[in-house]
Amino acid sequence: MEEQVMNLGLSMAHLGAGLAIGFGAIGAGLGIGFATKGLMDAVSRQPEVAGKAFGFFLLGAALSEACALYAFVVAMQLLGK
Repeated sequence: MEEQVMNLGLSMAHLGAGLAIGFGAIGAGLGIGFATKGLMDAVSRQPEVAGKAFGFFLLGAALSEACALYAFVVAMQLLGK
């Protein structure tokens, strides 16, 4: 009985790790996609602000990727690695 409980706990940890990295990657992808759309809209309306807008885009993309990295860290902690 105790072995079944251990296997269930390990299975739930694997499920949680998969969900964590999955939702983290989806969120990062959506964030970067919306940031790219905003950059393209801004540059198409005012081409002279392309350099400044690109800087803000890089900041937003980096923050979005940081969320994906946090999800990866959580997944690795759930797996015990």
